[in-house]
Amino acid sequence: MIQKIWFSLVCGYIKFGLFFYSKKIRVKGIKNIPKKGAVLFAVNHPNGLVDPLYVTTTNRRQNHFLVRAASFKHPFVKKILESLYLMPIYRIRDGIQQLANNQEIFEKCFNIFKKGETLMIFPEGSHDKKRTVRLLSKGFTRIVFGALEKYRNLEIMVIPVGITYQHPSHFPAKVCVNYGQPIATRNIFEENTSAKAINILKEAVTKQLKELTVHIPNDENYETILQQLNDAQVDFTHVDKVNKMIKNARIPRKKIEKNNYLKPLLYLILLNNIIPYLIWKKAAKRIDEIEFIDTFRFSLNLGLVAFFLGLKTWLIATFYGLLVGSLYLTISALMILIYAKCAPTNAKTHRELM
Repeated sequence: MIQKIWFSLVCGYIKFGLFFYSKKIRVKGIKNIPKKGAVLFAVNHPNGLVDPLYVTTTNRRQNHFLVRAASFKHPFVKKILESLYLMPIYRIRDGIQQLANNQEIFEKCFNIFKKGETLMIFPEGSHDKKRTVRLLSKGFTRIVFGALEKYRNLEIMVIPVGITYQHPSHFPAKVCVNYGQPIATRNIFEENTSAKAINILKEAVTKQLKELTVHIPNDENYETILQQLNDAQVDFTHVDKVNKMIKNARIPRKKIEKNNYLKPLLYLILLNNIIPYLIWKKAAKRIDEIEFIDTFRFSLNLGLVAFFLGLKTWLIATFYGLLVGSLYLTISALMILIYAKCAPTNAKTHRELM
């Protein structure tokens, strides 16, 4: 019970932070999520650890997560992650001897499904900002079918989830979280051989993911199509519309990028949050993978901006009174909110913030 309350509090705070961090969060297919029973969310993975944050804060089910084992190296971080229902999954790159630890994790997953709870997994196996649904690993099918084999009366619904960003790794974020149709797995498991059942489930999830997120086939035309879509300033979060453009090869003509008339407001926000901004700029130099930019920037802002705004509010209130302190905090929050919700989401604007 205590862990559930802790998870709900943290989840609520993260949802509050994402509201200020995102221009718009478009959520589709929420009615496809069963209110009860075992569910596995199979999510594409374009943007690091912010992907699970957008999924878990846009549905009412309390999710367990499988994330790469490297995130659990530090003992303190490990305790925090475990308290939030995160579990490590080991890959060959973590060392062959570590793969044996996955069996214990699989057993935990089986128990999660037995209790009628949910699990979130990224079946592509790694993150990549390319607008392509990649080949799925069979790890998620082993977990699903392993639970079905162990618990004969269990049904597990697999729900593919597509995440699409207007510009991955940029602020303000604009994202679409698209929940697909539930896939019942009991019949697939019982009516087919193991190898065939795995392929059927992987193909069913892949087919939906290619419709739930913007999918550009990863062939010799990929870069050309992507450039045409960017030049046309399309709204990638209108997934169905963009996928139809790609399928029919009817991409609009190039448009001129919008000017960011809110740039003065941006500079005022940065000046008001100069210490968190300088810390972020220093930390950003150590980020090797672009897919983790959003993860670190959002995490630092969620903690540092809130802390320093709170500290300055307290100092102002101490010297000038509670009314002045409250007014400062309100204006500071409104500036961030206005910029996040009103700034244009074209590539030119984003380059200014990198």
